[in-house]
Amino acid sequence: MSSTGRTSKGLDLAVVGNSRIGALIDTNASVVWMCVPRFDGDPVFCSLLNGNSPEGRFDIELERRTSIRQHYLKNTAILRSEVEDEGGGRIEIIDFAPRFHQHGRIFAPVGLVRIVRRLAGRPRVRVRFLPRSGYGEEQPPITFGTHHIRAGIPAYPLRLTTDAPITHVIEHNPMLIDDCYTFVLGPDETLQSSPSEAGRAMLEETQLYWRRWVRNLAVPFDWQDAVIRAAITLKLNTFDDTGAVIAALTTSVPEAPGTERNWDYRYCWLRDAYFVINALNRLGATGSLERYLRYIENIIVDSDPASLQPVYGLSGENRLTERLAIHLAGFDGMGPVRVGNQAWEQIQHDVYGAAILGVSHAFFDHRLDTLGDRALLQRLEPLGEQAYAKYMQPDAGIWEFRGRREVHTFSSVMCWAACDRLARIAERVDPERVPYWRERADAIHAQVCANAWSDELGGFAATFGGHFADASLLVLGEVGFLQRDDPRLRSTVNAIERHLRRGDFLLRYDKPDDFGVPDTAFLVCTFWWIQSLALLGERDRAVSEFERLLAARNQFGLLSEDIDVQTGRLWGNFPQTYSMVGIIMCAMRLSRRWDDAF
Repeated sequence: MSSTGRTSKGLDLAVVGNSRIGALIDTNASVVWMCVPRFDGDPVFCSLLNGNSPEGRFDIELERRTSIRQHYLKNTAILRSEVEDEGGGRIEIIDFAPRFHQHGRIFAPVGLVRIVRRLAGRPRVRVRFLPRSGYGEEQPPITFGTHHIRAGIPAYPLRLTTDAPITHVIEHNPMLIDDCYTFVLGPDETLQSSPSEAGRAMLEETQLYWRRWVRNLAVPFDWQDAVIRAAITLKLNTFDDTGAVIAALTTSVPEAPGTERNWDYRYCWLRDAYFVINALNRLGATGSLERYLRYIENIIVDSDPASLQPVYGLSGENRLTERLAIHLAGFDGMGPVRVGNQAWEQIQHDVYGAAILGVSHAFFDHRLDTLGDRALLQRLEPLGEQAYAKYMQPDAGIWEFRGRREVHTFSSVMCWAACDRLARIAERVDPERVPYWRERADAIHAQVCANAWSDELGGFAATFGGHFADASLLVLGEVGFLQRDDPRLRSTVNAIERHLRRGDFLLRYDKPDDFGVPDTAFLVCTFWWIQSLALLGERDRAVSEFERLLAARNQFGLLSEDIDVQTGRLWGNFPQTYSMVGIIMCAMRLSRRWDDAF
């Protein structure tokens, strides 16, 4: 797709990565965000959050540019930008983070490769390699040799090795491209071959890796390209080293203009991770599931069940103390920029359901090398006990209210899900425990039905005894709390649509929170609504709404967290795993069967 002649989505960014690092590239083919040595590290390219400053970016700029067209190479995480100048000169820029099998394991370094190739004419490019460190505070010391530039970043020194004239790169002078220049950014180590040879080999192997990975996905018949792009993006948001799944690559992209709803999403929310792993597993990407199971098991073993947190660090860190990065101006100058997330201190009872739902795959998926056993059930049971003990206690809820606590219906439903899944798991590995957990699940179910139903609303309300709609309750059918033929499910879905729909999208809620009334729609809520319509048998309507929602993606097929219901401009951290999961789950629910498509 061309970036010219198109209404801006606000976050028209592409993501490249390798499940260790991720980089965001804008419609000028500039790297504007990348953290090292992992997703939650120091953003060495940070202009995305510095008012689009010329500092903190990696530019490859064609002189006298007239147009740029960008797309991913088919079924890969490799971005191609074709740029033309007013004299007919044309270049292509290939961007990727290496990822492929080597010596019996995955080679996925902290690195980025940029290949610039002449296609026509006499193009001249200007390269600006301008990393920052300390969250924008400092320009790291720069030294250089015959074919490399070293950036002395304290957390992780980087080396840019290239066959381009090093003087032109250092001085940002324009240079002619006769054939091809390669830029290999990575650890401060000597490249073992020439940049062109290394770049070409890594490109071939990385392309082969992604195409093989995609070929093994069990995609639905309809909307395949959208599902494949969503699946690749989710894969890029998983941290292979530990199995953690991050909510997004960025911090502090605001949920709406002129708000302080700026949060750091570079961590693993157990709730979000469950949705991601569930989607990838349905597509057949079991590798991510296995790694996440190890991650969550480590957290369960290391944590006090009474204080299970909603969010953890990539290594399972339980303290994510929040601070301000005062040297970054913010997205479009809209600060503050936060590092860390105080949600780690919040009480969110739905986390017990999220943890058990995530691990439950281990007991039922026979593709896994090792199935869950009675010992694993016994590790999960203390979480179930906490779910049963706390399902009627106030918490911050799924939307992480910072200024109030109530008994949130979604949290109680997820506590029910914890006990319900333990009963189902026990059927497999310890039948004597089935009555125990079934009794507790039934008790929670009865209390939710008695306390959360609102005749005034005409459906289940956000809180016990409340009368306000909450889009999170669109999952009542998905998690099995209500069956599709239960009239209370249809009534609740209708009530949520009636109160929360704004144009083509749904708000999370429409009452003031800690920062006032929300201005933008949370995209995953609209996906949940579409799934609910499909569950209720309204397929044609669901398909129509799904097509409209797909049109909200940016030119690269990606979504952030939020959207302006009037303009369609994307807001919030990016790319948002919740939103990309929605694409997959709706497509799988609505697609024609392969057998019926011919």
